[in-house]
Amino acid sequence: MGRRKRSRLSEGKRNIIAGLIEEYDIKTAEDIQEALKDLLGGTIQEMMEAELDEHLGYEEYERSDNSDYRNGTKPKILRSTYGEIPINVPQDRDGDFEPQIVQKRKKDISEIERKIIAMSAKGMTTRQISSMIEDIYGFEVSESMVTSVTNKILPQIEEWQNRPLSAVYPIVFIDAIHFSVRDEHIVKKIAAYIILGINDEGRKEVLSIIIGENESSKYWLGVLNDLKNRGVEDILILCADGLTGIKESITAAYPQTEYQRCIVHQVRNTLKHVAEKDKKAFANDLKSIYHAPNEEKGYEIMLKVTEKWQDRYPNAMKRWDENWDVISPMFKFSADVRKVIYTTNAIESLNSSLRRLNSQRSVFPSDTALLKALHLATFEATKKWTMPLRNWGRVYGELSIMYDGRLS
Repeated sequence: MGRRKRSRLSEGKRNIIAGLIEEYDIKTAEDIQEALKDLLGGTIQEMMEAELDEHLGYEEYERSDNSDYRNGTKPKILRSTYGEIPINVPQDRDGDFEPQIVQKRKKDISEIERKIIAMSAKGMTTRQISSMIEDIYGFEVSESMVTSVTNKILPQIEEWQNRPLSAVYPIVFIDAIHFSVRDEHIVKKIAAYIILGINDEGRKEVLSIIIGENESSKYWLGVLNDLKNRGVEDILILCADGLTGIKESITAAYPQTEYQRCIVHQVRNTLKHVAEKDKKAFANDLKSIYHAPNEEKGYEIMLKVTEKWQDRYPNAMKRWDENWDVISPMFKFSADVRKVIYTTNAIESLNSSLRRLNSQRSVFPSDTALLKALHLATFEATKKWTMPLRNWGRVYGELSIMYDGRLS
């Protein structure tokens, strides 16, 4: 992949940066950090002075008949993610002035940063967050500052993406969600692949989030090898849509793993070009296939469904016959295990949260912005994952027998 061109800065931004470099004699990244800390302290100082002006009803050095007036300052140390910042809180004679940006007995402004992170996790744009902070706290936070705050989670994302994983996952799902991202002034569609595992306790666990453009055997082998390098020694069943090269990659990385084609996607793809008036009847016919008691009966029903709809939709059932070898593994299991595999409820609940990101913004400004939004939304959604899947005891017992010796 070629190097991405750096977006051009506006003349105003260049002038500001040139002024900062000259003012603070910036030569290192540490100098930038100190400059930002000083600027943050100065901004807060100016905001407090403006608040006092409004509280008193007149500006500094103006005459007033008001009995209340400025009465010096009181030193205070703020704690922020930039470090400790010394400020001087202005006071009034009556002693009832309380600046909203730095309230009395409140020395930690990182609460504002936590608010920014929480809003970003809900898919809000930098502009929306900036506006919301102004509504809540009464002062403006620039879009660039919002970006700087959310950038602080990038090391946390990297650590999470490389964390050690369990040795065995009975079931793993891979699903894709598509987003629009701007790249060098061109908007492109890219896929975010969510890899979700069900661990041996029946609990859902997001193993990885990958932003990718090209599907191939080599690509998916790299993804699966990454799981192996993080400690995943075995996967019993891997459920995914017809991703290019995924079947060959599973065979190479995890030769014992059963590849199960995602039935939900199979049904959706079949009904994609079916007329609205026929969809309900067609969907019921498809359900009779994957609800069949065994593979033989399922294949027999599949042929009958194909014959029934052949005249109106000649190619609709073609993929069922072509993919029967990766559709049929589920027939060896009971209804409890099948339900876990083909309903994909485990991953759909997460995907619905991630799809809401598309409703908040039509285009992400960069791959990094998308990556941050996906991880923040995932961290938020998975807080609710406290219980194992329903009937997991029966599912685990059946998998233990079916895959003898591979579960602890």
